[in-house]
Amino acid sequence: MKNTFLRLERWTTGFATLVACLMLVIASALGMFQIVTRFVLEQPAEWSEILIRLSLIWMVFMGIPAAFRQGAMVSVDVLYRWSPIKVKRVLDWVVCLAALALIGVIIWWGWDYAVRGRVQSMAGLESISMFWGYVAMPIGGMFCVIGIIGNLLDPQREELETAT
Repeated sequence: MKNTFLRLERWTTGFATLVACLMLVIASALGMFQIVTRFVLEQPAEWSEILIRLSLIWMVFMGIPAAFRQGAMVSVDVLYRWSPIKVKRVLDWVVCLAALALIGVIIWWGWDYAVRGRVQSMAGLESISMFWGYVAMPIGGMFCVIGIIGNLLDPQREELETAT
């Protein structure tokens, strides 16, 4: 069961990271496009600004699961180094539960915000609903939940061990 979940976690975190990287590429390409159209051609493409913003939002929320999986988001390094093994496991659980509570709030309110925002359209892209911008929060949050649980089952603390 544990190995099956960790395999699923590796796949989902890898997928989320791939999407985050793709969103960075899209934002960078659109940024260059916007520079060329605005300053070289003197015909700014207003729609590119909102797409850059949208891709950066998706990049962040799809990149966070990898940080949670590596234990880099909620860090109690000093306390962890000074604690005996049993206390370290308690700290793992406390950090996991706190992170899950935070992500639970993001998922809950993010979905509510996305549903409420579906009637709005994006400025500059009137045909696209704001739902697609806001839904990054609950989708990224779901990937985070898998990464947080994966970190609890198989903690990755390479930076802690090499720093001592």
